[in-house]
Amino acid sequence: MITPSLLTATTALSALARAGMEHMVVAPGSRSAPVAYAAAAARESGALRVHVRIDERAAAFTALGISRSTGRPVAVLTTSGTAVGNLLPAVMEASHSGTPLVALTADRPPELRGTGANQTTFQPGVFAAFVRAQVDLVPDDHNPAAEMLDRALAAAGGHDTTAPGPVHLNLGLRDPLYPRAEEDHLFLTNWAAELAAELAEHRAARIAHPWAVFDEALVVEGPDTDTTERPRGVGSRGRGHDERGSDDSSPSGENPGKLPTTPDGARAVVMAGDGAGPAAARFAADAGLPLMAEPSSNARFGPSAVHSYQNVLELDLVDQVDTVVLVGRPTLSRHVAALLRREDVRVLAVRPEPVAWFEEGRRDEEVVRSFHEALDRLGPVRDGWFELWEATGVAAGEALRTQTNSAPALTGLHVAHAVWDACAADGAVLVAGSSNPIRDLDLVALPGDPVAVVANRGVSGIDGTVATAHGVGLGTGRPVRVFLGDLTFLHDAGALLVGDGEDVPNVQLVVLNDNGGGIFGKLEHGAVAQDTRYTSTVERFFGTPHRVSLPDLCAAYGVEYSRADTAIELAALFAAPVRGRRVIEVPIDRAGLREFHQGLREAAQDAARQFLAKYPVEK
Repeated sequence: MITPSLLTATTALSALARAGMEHMVVAPGSRSAPVAYAAAAARESGALRVHVRIDERAAAFTALGISRSTGRPVAVLTTSGTAVGNLLPAVMEASHSGTPLVALTADRPPELRGTGANQTTFQPGVFAAFVRAQVDLVPDDHNPAAEMLDRALAAAGGHDTTAPGPVHLNLGLRDPLYPRAEEDHLFLTNWAAELAAELAEHRAARIAHPWAVFDEALVVEGPDTDTTERPRGVGSRGRGHDERGSDDSSPSGENPGKLPTTPDGARAVVMAGDGAGPAAARFAADAGLPLMAEPSSNARFGPSAVHSYQNVLELDLVDQVDTVVLVGRPTLSRHVAALLRREDVRVLAVRPEPVAWFEEGRRDEEVVRSFHEALDRLGPVRDGWFELWEATGVAAGEALRTQTNSAPALTGLHVAHAVWDACAADGAVLVAGSSNPIRDLDLVALPGDPVAVVANRGVSGIDGTVATAHGVGLGTGRPVRVFLGDLTFLHDAGALLVGDGEDVPNVQLVVLNDNGGGIFGKLEHGAVAQDTRYTSTVERFFGTPHRVSLPDLCAAYGVEYSRADTAIELAALFAAPVRGRRVIEVPIDRAGLREFHQGLREAAQDAARQFLAKYPVEK
């Protein structure tokens, strides 16, 4: 007789593999041991790639990174008890970002639940608010098990009314929890070989769009990490350098649109938020509309992208906007949120499928299923509208760069600009950390060569960024460059622990170290800190200074370390291929950060206003 817990384990992994899973991440534990033995057999046969992490939160975000960058379901396996709770942050992010993460949790059998048994809690339903489906598979459920698992995994890919997202498979496993007889060993070997043969004949397609609201590949999957001769790939119509080697990212002064314009046409803009995808950039160019593209939109390229759009949004020019074509989910600017809330602005939201982060009716907008439908509802565009936005953005962007370069030392904006350019040059996938780094990218990243970007903007937490980047590298087989702050790095430093014999992705972590939480100085708390009654409070509770030695931390985890104090040193480090794992620490000073950014805004907006004064907008 085959050990029942092994039958449950192989039934679950067979369902996952047939649903398209190629990778799974295992956190060690005793109750989950049957699934670990099955996973090891599947890895040996070539049916699955299996990664081991000792920390469940790091394991979950590693799985999230793989799933987010491939569009395939990825399971993270844990034992019972508090191990399950450690998956919650990644499950929340997966829910809001539409990522088919699978929480595969081992549990006690029903007879031990509620009895005070060791390492036992109430696991069924623990993720109920965030998962698309949940199954509590108990012993002796083998006959209906496959059908139950298939239904749950189908929900991970979404339906007509629900977006893709995580699912929870809770496995009640009864002792014994290991292969105890020769019959068990033969069963695991044969099962794994048959599964591998089946998958070699047919492996399911991905069930979610990994990069965009439309199913469009951004990066080439594969183990090759030499990017010197590889196309950067943002679709066949991605914009970059022509065959003569000239850069075509500079403003043209001409509307690239293929549609007619009229004196009383729409004063519309395209807002590309997280996950909008390259199709948004092509639509903006074809329609002749100014494009405001966040870094993680994966649409920040092409002739329509407006330089320094964040500063342009603070000008009176934005009052003339009457229509926003919204693609993806914008998360970085209060000015964008205010524009979308305006009663006099029509919002055409391009959503070919349901999204995880929006409930119909919560905001006044017209949902369209395609760009063709958006064009039909939009109608003609106003004469000179695109050219005005383009030139205004150029004026603001040039002033911002001049002001930035006048700083006596490196700033976050210098580093952001260098990181973006390095990824455009070598094709590394950019993982953008929350807080200041992604906002610095938004201010200075030039819309030239396309860059593939992943950012955890579902819930926008700083947790799990290091692990997510490792997952992106494992999932795509591409080198990864991470741009993150010191607190984001330290919060997930445990993800640097990769055991002996594990696959190690090529990851370069650029840590902007301002010794604390610099973003709070730019928010209202920075103004509060100027009141001496609150200066120390803001510094302690929001600034959170520390004395961690990054070289020592990297040495402990066996990760290469470098430090860059100048732009020349940083450029030299970026010139080398991204191979292995390396942390590049860039120390900066957050003192005066609020005033520095205020000066940037004033310089950029003054330059833009001076331009607009010469070409006033007719209402």
